[in-house]
Amino acid sequence: MKRRIAALAGGAALIAATVVPTNAHAAGSAVCQVWLGSVTATGMQRSLTVTANLPPTIEQGQSLAVYQPGQVRLSARQTSEPGPGGTDRYGYVVVGDGLYYGGYRTDMAGGLDPSNPPGLGRIGGGWTNFTAIELADYASYPDGKINHTVFYGLRNDGVLFRWNQVRGGLRASGSYPGFASVKSMTLIAKTPTYDTFLANTRGGALYTIRIPLTSPMKPIVTPVRTRTWQGFETLSAMSCGKNGTLLLAIDKDTKTANLYAVGHANGTATVILSRGVVPGTLDDPVYFRWVPISLFDVANGD
Repeated sequence: MKRRIAALAGGAALIAATVVPTNAHAAGSAVCQVWLGSVTATGMQRSLTVTANLPPTIEQGQSLAVYQPGQVRLSARQTSEPGPGGTDRYGYVVVGDGLYYGGYRTDMAGGLDPSNPPGLGRIGGGWTNFTAIELADYASYPDGKINHTVFYGLRNDGVLFRWNQVRGGLRASGSYPGFASVKSMTLIAKTPTYDTFLANTRGGALYTIRIPLTSPMKPIVTPVRTRTWQGFETLSAMSCGKNGTLLLAIDKDTKTANLYAVGHANGTATVILSRGVVPGTLDDPVYFRWVPISLFDVANGD
């Protein structure tokens, strides 16, 4: 794992995805879930499973001492890749003014593997004013022949930036202004030709932001709802069914969360059904979503 961090931070080879079965393509009538992750004020990295029962349920998973207290300010999705003898976990985080790629390995009991402890590799500086980061890592199922890895960052002046992950690290591939009102955004679709975020604004609107992979970067913004969504500081989404999305919306002021079943994106005609309030207190400073390797991380919400 340390070699992986050093490779990306220093400009060497990409991470090679290993085919690991998950329930992302499982058949049947399993209840949809959001695999929520968080970083606590003390630096613990947590796993929480929110299930769309009626009412919703939440299950506490592992909690590992990965970071220093208050160290991580932003986190993109984190990959959990099972393998022989343990699980590799890795992804991008913002620490202070820097973007880092971090990771570690767990042992078979779920504790930290002392041979691959948590580590961070610096990618670059200039991240003080960024308010959100995310990774859209797409690979066609089942062969992975069509793929792309795109990294996004939203700056506090409303400019959305895009980088392609290539051999050598991250290469700038466009930016677009006009998103200063966005409070939170979550990835709901990644396809061979575009990625799509669902975003809420300070004015209460809910939008999809479809970003074609072509250059120059020209996002397509479509209203989904015009009011009542201003109270949420964090949105986290996971595929539900063939073309739907399970959406978790966290209000950091009240430390509560609501769960929604969202149909395939169709502007203001998009179906959104409340699944209820998630029990418990959600008060961690940083939230992200756990994902399997890209081949199994399906997102078809748009």
